[in-house]
Amino acid sequence: MRIDINCDMGESFGIYRLGEDDQVIRHITSANIACGFHAGDPSVMAWTVALAKDHGVCVGAHPGFPDLVGFGRRNLEMEPGRIQHDVLYQIGALSAFTRAVGVPLRHVKPHGALYNAAAGSERTAREVVEAVLSFDPELILFALAGSTLVDIASARGLRVAREFFPDRAYLADGRLAPRSMEGAVLHDPDRVQARLLKLLSTGRLECIDGREIQLDVDTICIHGDTAGAAALAASTRCLLQAHGHEVRPVFS
Repeated sequence: MRIDINCDMGESFGIYRLGEDDQVIRHITSANIACGFHAGDPSVMAWTVALAKDHGVCVGAHPGFPDLVGFGRRNLEMEPGRIQHDVLYQIGALSAFTRAVGVPLRHVKPHGALYNAAAGSERTAREVVEAVLSFDPELILFALAGSTLVDIASARGLRVAREFFPDRAYLADGRLAPRSMEGAVLHDPDRVQARLLKLLSTGRLECIDGREIQLDVDTICIHGDTAGAAALAASTRCLLQAHGHEVRPVFS
């Protein structure tokens, strides 16, 4: 099976440093780069794009709500059309840096609360999809496997990479368990890798309540701001390859 490993990156800001981007980049195939709304700034965006270019990693925009204080993890009420415009703005901002160094912008992955909102809300999903389509209909959209965003994007003709989070617990309806819920974030590397291998081999995932659901996935996410992200990315890639999975960018 072919599988992509992606990571949310470029989330440092000004004097504040976040993540292990220069180490994680060696083990992934797609980088989702913050565009300045939830994290990142122009200098960090430029540096991260160059880092991805140096390591042959595909570049994607990682737009979020305008929420630096909450790291984009707070759900913001937005008037109709605002999400579409904000996402389009952020894609355009990152595209300026990819064009400057001759790197193609290949995908878009919403961040945090925007990602979760688009997974379940038709209105939010449609605004995200329209923003991507209006910028470049050839872009790939990363979306939660089994979500509303996958359905709406596919119906509008976008290529969609169905995403799985090995270090996050899932609800029985396929949504991510809220971070406020006990057990929502998994910290045991052995457990994280075991559930990943089971999903890839059987298509089945055990949810937080013990029930199992079916999921089809194209890409797995390593959170760049998680402690030990570089080690997790390295061990995940080695594990996948040892079990016969080919690690490469989606649709390549």
